[in-house]
Amino acid sequence: MSAPGPPGLREGDMPQSQGFRRALAAAAVLLLLPAARADSLPEADAQEVRAYALTDAVLNKYVKATRKLSAIPLDCDAGDSGISSLDDAAAKIDAMPGAKAVMKSAGITSREYVVFAFALIENAYAAYSVDQPGGKLPPGTSMANVEFLRRNTGVIEKLANETEVAECADGTGGG
Repeated sequence: MSAPGPPGLREGDMPQSQGFRRALAAAAVLLLLPAARADSLPEADAQEVRAYALTDAVLNKYVKATRKLSAIPLDCDAGDSGISSLDDAAAKIDAMPGAKAVMKSAGITSREYVVFAFALIENAYAAYSVDQPGGKLPPGTSMANVEFLRRNTGVIEKLANETEVAECADGTGGG
């Protein structure tokens, strides 16, 4: 599969704070789970998310999986929608009918998909922090990941525009 689209927006193409807020929202929507940060995860999971290196290869897999996942109706009556760990989030994706096949066809595991999505969200917050007057990179955050996000904000926004939040299986609209 070719790259998911043209290179991301470059610095100066749009106001940074607006672009990163949109990328953050897109990442949360694409995860098909409530917006969450690594801070809400157990410490070991939070460290894994912060240490994760975002790459173009995994972004391509993430884009492919997300496009297909967005077509799968959600089971909105499945009970608690909270996410308590990376494994829990991956299990929720795997429980969606057809999701395991989507992940396999995209060449990514549900767990890596979740870690990648959390890393996008975490680094969108970091990028926003850095861009504020007097802003600094949060401890444990990789500037390389922030730069990756800056380079690929356009790809993430395009993906968010191409995909919709899946509706509930009963047709009532998803999360």
